[in-house]
Amino acid sequence: MSLTEARFHDLVDDAQQEIEDVFDDSALDVDLENSAGVLTVRFSNGSQVIVSRQPALRQLWVAARSGGFHFDYEPDAGLWICDTSEEPLGELLARVTHEQGGDALDFESLR
Repeated sequence: MSLTEARFHDLVDDAQQEIEDVFDDSALDVDLENSAGVLTVRFSNGSQVIVSRQPALRQLWVAARSGGFHFDYEPDAGLWICDTSEEPLGELLARVTHEQGGDALDFESLR
């Protein structure tokens, strides 16, 4: 069963809000900007992680120093899963945050 457009947007909104909440609750020095469906996380060293919605493909995309990653929503697992590595969104975000920000954050609800 494919996602309806409304359900897709709700899921992306929830994921982006959870990402913002994790960064807000951390001591990591980041700037967050969420505009037009694109969440940008700017680290103090100038690097960025960008989380964007791709409605036509019903995917969530993440751009980081280590590359670009495309996620499909898996309803049975209730998770966004990378279409190439099968890594859950939360694990990827924890990894790239550590690589780029030097701090390990727990994105448990997105794993």
